Order: sequence, then C-alpha cells, then structure tokens
Amino acid sequence: MELRVENNAGMRLDAWLAANLPDLSRSRIQELIREQFILRNGAPAKPRDAVAAGDRLSIALPEAVPAEAQAQDIPLHILYEDEHLLVLDKESGIVVHPAAGNPDGTLVNALLHHCRGQLSGIGGVERPGIVHRLDKDTSGCLVVAKTDRAHQSLSEQFSDRTTMEKLYLAAVQGVPTPAKDTVFTHIGRHPVNRQKMAVVNPPGGKTAITDYEVLGIDRSTNSALVLCHLHTGRTHQIRVHLLHKGCPLIGDPIYAKPERQTAKPGRLMLHAWRLSFEHPVGGKRMAFEAPVPPEFTPWLLAMDGPLPG
Repeated sequence: MELRVENNAGMRLDAWLAANLPDLSRSRIQELIREQFILRNGAPAKPRDAVAAGDRLSIALPEAVPAEAQAQDIPLHILYEDEHLLVLDKESGIVVHPAAGNPDGTLVNALLHHCRGQLSGIGGVERPGIVHRLDKDTSGCLVVAKTDRAHQSLSEQFSDRTTMEKLYLAAVQGVPTPAKDTVFTHIGRHPVNRQKMAVVNPPGGKTAITDYEVLGIDRSTNSALVLCHLHTGRTHQIRVHLLHKGCPLIGDPIYAKPERQTAKPGRLMLHAWRLSFEHPVGGKRMAFEAPVPPEFTPWLLAMDGPLPG
C-alpha cells in the first residue's frame, strides 16, 4: 500500500497515518514504523518525524501470526513434575513466553511440547501454565501449573507471600553496606526511560521489600555475591534495589554499563536459587534448589564457607 501526503504537512508521521488509516491504532502504527514496515520516501523514519507535501509513504503489513503459541521440541531442565505442576531450572537467555520480537523458541513453546498441551488455561493461549516469570537473562527456579486449580493456588501464594519463599543469588559491582539489611522502598516506572523501573517517592509506585546479605567478596574485581530474599514481587525488584544500594548487578544491560564493569561473565548475574511453596493439592511443603551456574564460581570461591543451608 502506498499513500501520498497532500494535506496536513508538518503533522507527525504517526498522527498523519492514524488519521488516514482508521483500521490501525496509533500504537500499532508506531510499532510498524519502528520495525520498518512503513517507509517514508523509501527510507526508514521515526514516528515523530514531520511529513511534508509530496511524501510517499509505503506500508507493508506483516502477515498475521497465530495468537496461540506452538509446541516446539526444546530441552527443559526439570527439577520436579507431577500431574498438577512442574518446577524448572530455567537457563539464562531463554524467554518465558512469546511476545513481540520473540514469537517462538520460548519456555512456553517447550512446555506445550513436553506437556502435550496439558497446561493451565488461566494464563491464556500465549501464557499457558505460567504463574510467574523470570526475565530472559535470569536463570533458576520457575514453577508451572498444569491445572487451573494448581494455577489458582500458586497465584494466591505468590500474591500473599505467606507461604511462597524465593531466594536469589546476585553478583554485584561493589559491596553493599551494611553487609546485611532490608531495603524498603516504593518501585514504579522510571519517569524518563519507560523500559526501566525505579525507586520512587510514595504514594507513587508500589511497596517493595528485599532482605539481602553479602555472602562473599571478590576483592580482585571489587564485586560481591549477595543473597536476596523477596517479600514482594515487583518488576526488576532486585535489580532496582541493589542499584539503589549503589551496587548494580554485573552484566545488567538496563541498569548498568556491563562494558565498564571489572567482572565480565557474559550474562546477567541473577539466579533464582531457591523456591518453596505449599503443594496446591494437599498442602505439602515443597522446596527446590536450582544448581548455581558456573558463572558464579569466582564469587563462590571468595566465600568463607558454603552457601547457607
């Protein structure tokens, strides 16, 4: 499809297109411009660029993709499984569910193949069985619901935090002080960079509480291994709270500059180490531990003793 600008010169490109393409929302038009499906005079443009009289706008709508995720034979590291749920050790680098930019190759695609579609439908067709999520570059324990009953129970445990316990290992640049403390703030969307979260003044944001303890210090890289216990589950909570302490996560491309950090393990150094909860059927207390990835070895060796029991 091609359009020529004959009126409203000087108008923003996305606004002009929204006015002339009523079947497409402005947000959808902005996405198409960013992905270069819309060209101005044969060249990429930005949504805020002003149109000029005589401009030729080429629109190529991509083919629709199925809303339902497809099963794919992708290896899973399963720590536990029964007819109600399974607990995985997620690798760093794998996305949990399909989204823009990651239509397949996700954990959900792998789960659909492994479980033959027997997953809770509460999360919808794009997120079947997904009760909680880990960021793409975070590794470790992730629980998945096979039934709606299990999904409901696990979701409630995540929400009230009375029976669900999550412990993370984080390697940070610098050494937090004091060595053991509780960070209690509000976390909300960053006022400038909408991809980030930030500590904000109340009543903005939501309450966020993290206990942390320094387990080991690598003096050669001025870095530390920190154990984090989450009492709330805000987006990027550990990353924001440790940055708030002046010690960003090593390898964090959003909240730090990895190329300037002295330690360069090649990944985000955050690992969902331990997860415990009550089984949704019967209430038995269950606890799981995801093996610590080898990238954490320098900090493990810097510890005075073993990891907490």
